[in-house]
Amino acid sequence: MQSIDALSTTLRSYLNPEQTNSVKRAYYFAEQAHYGQRRRSGEPYVTHPLAVAGILADMHMDHQSLVAAMLHDVIEDTGIEKSAIGEQFGDTVADLVDGVSKLTQIDFESREEQQAENFQKMALAMAQDIRVILVKLADRLHNMRTLGVLSTDKARRIARETLDIYAPIAMRLGMNSVRMEYEDLGFSILYPMRASRIDAAIRNARGNRKELVEKVRSQIQATLEQEGHDVRVVGRQKHLYSIYRKMKSKRKSFADIMDIYAFRIIVDSVDTCYRVLGCIHSLYKPVPGEFKDYIAIPKSNGYQSLHTVLMGMHGVPIEVQIRTQEMEDMANNGIAAHWLYKSDDESSNSSHARARRWVQGLLEMQQQAGDSLEFIESVKIDLFPDEIYVFTPKGRILELPRGATAVDFAYAVHTDVGNSCVACRINRRLAPLSEPLESGQTVEILTSSGARPNPSWLDYAVTAKARSNIHHFLKRQTREDSIALGRTLLNKGLSAFDTGLDQVSEADLAEFMQEHHYASVEDLLVEVATGARLPSITAQQLLRKHASDTPEEPDTAPVAIRGTEGYMVSFARCCHPIPGDAIEGYLSSERGMVVHREQCNNLGDMRVHSERLVALRWDDEVSGSYPVELKIEVENRRGMIAVIATRINSMGVNIEKISTDNKDYQFTYVMMEMHVENRVHLARIMKRLRDINHVRKVIRVKN
Repeated sequence: MQSIDALSTTLRSYLNPEQTNSVKRAYYFAEQAHYGQRRRSGEPYVTHPLAVAGILADMHMDHQSLVAAMLHDVIEDTGIEKSAIGEQFGDTVADLVDGVSKLTQIDFESREEQQAENFQKMALAMAQDIRVILVKLADRLHNMRTLGVLSTDKARRIARETLDIYAPIAMRLGMNSVRMEYEDLGFSILYPMRASRIDAAIRNARGNRKELVEKVRSQIQATLEQEGHDVRVVGRQKHLYSIYRKMKSKRKSFADIMDIYAFRIIVDSVDTCYRVLGCIHSLYKPVPGEFKDYIAIPKSNGYQSLHTVLMGMHGVPIEVQIRTQEMEDMANNGIAAHWLYKSDDESSNSSHARARRWVQGLLEMQQQAGDSLEFIESVKIDLFPDEIYVFTPKGRILELPRGATAVDFAYAVHTDVGNSCVACRINRRLAPLSEPLESGQTVEILTSSGARPNPSWLDYAVTAKARSNIHHFLKRQTREDSIALGRTLLNKGLSAFDTGLDQVSEADLAEFMQEHHYASVEDLLVEVATGARLPSITAQQLLRKHASDTPEEPDTAPVAIRGTEGYMVSFARCCHPIPGDAIEGYLSSERGMVVHREQCNNLGDMRVHSERLVALRWDDEVSGSYPVELKIEVENRRGMIAVIATRINSMGVNIEKISTDNKDYQFTYVMMEMHVENRVHLARIMKRLRDINHVRKVIRVKN
């Protein structure tokens, strides 16, 4: 276990004496605060914050991060408050410590909700200071290293959470060393037998490969030195979890995975990277399609390197990564390396700037999420390791996860572009919005001012930004639709008393709102629209000072609907009402207003709740198309379905669904669901179908 003196020696190599003393002072403060507390292993508790600070010191983090690491459990586990830390070490350190601390003062319904809330709080703190996540990652790393003293169930739960959340975050921030250690430790806890078997196989294979690896390494080193390049060539060892994941996802044996020999070449400049690449390609033949230039186009976490695969001696495949020392540090420590190479000029491609953009995206997602569980699911979606690179029509490069569609692209460009998206062109050809994108494609989004997100986009949108924005828009739109419908229904209820919502006195309205605990009139209207409150009863309660009884002749004028009211007015699938039908509405507590045909059998069953029925009529200005189902009796002849479909298609009608049901050996029923404008349009279609030879009967399905 590292001591404070050993840590101080490390700190003096890159911090000034005053900063080093500040870290030591934080250690003694933590030692006093945690006095008498011990870890499960029996060691004094202060050994944990000391180890966390040691992990950050190895990354050459700044002194404020190290002080926060020393104090990260003080607020949570002792009686010391944030203000006391601020007085001793400054507000910046106090904010860092508070960001890392868990929410211990609130009771949660489940462990998942508690974890989600903790992560949400930490994400908000990250938006203020990204060092919060670095302290948290170091804290989690030391906890993972010491899981052996915990019960099996608790250790497995922590390991699973680490693999699901913290390892992908470390990768997203470019902290490869931390990520690999997370994965190997978590793998060993969750699958101890598999981990030990693979580890033993690696040790065995390493002995057999040692001679060939050294031979290839020496050959590469000698060739590059002959060309005058000052380089360092090292063998690259795959870690346990990476091998296991490749064996599982690619369904390959251990021998197939270990057949590839990997090397890393560290050079002095970017220019030398490309020169060395040319030398390597002249030494061994490159494998076509396996070259990747992450220097020109860095990964979203700031990772930069040249990747190539070569065919070496005896046909052995060789993976080579070529990068500068700074790129090597960035690859291993990611955003933490920002403090090692800190400068006033922070380019847009730097790891730190990219991480800040990602955290800003987290903040936007958090603001739009309904709750912490929805937020953490969005974050999980956003932590995709595989990426594609696509172009805007003006040549700007956008990074998206593999499997992303034009909808994801549209929201990556701008939220307003996503919300108004109607179609797309991929490489100048019109394509479906659901088509997965591929690297190198140029994508153009077509927008319309009146367009709005479609709920079906959630079936193929993969980025967290797209999904959270679609969810947010639909929730907001649903609320707006609910308010509009609720206002109409409540005014309908109030019209029985010859008044309307606008005529209700402010005093009566305020008294009603206070009595029933509504924060706003909009909240009341939403409940009326969703059926949680009935319009007629609400009207009586609002006007109780003016009318104690229901009027003898209630207003029976039906409410007019256009079919464009939004998400809170839906049309029953049982009877498929269309414009021109006599209709009636049922206020459902789940779906809002559901429109049925008056003859619908299901509506008859609902009449026992007559207070939920609403008289409706179609507005004079109805637009759009509506589903309807036809039952067509035809003779059993080859090609009849094709003839019927062609006739319907010739009228510009969209067929949604076709099915058949044999009546007997001579006749068949053809069931067709299609979209029509109104009853007149439907009558025209049915007449054209009856004119077809061998069609015996065409009827509209009522239920």
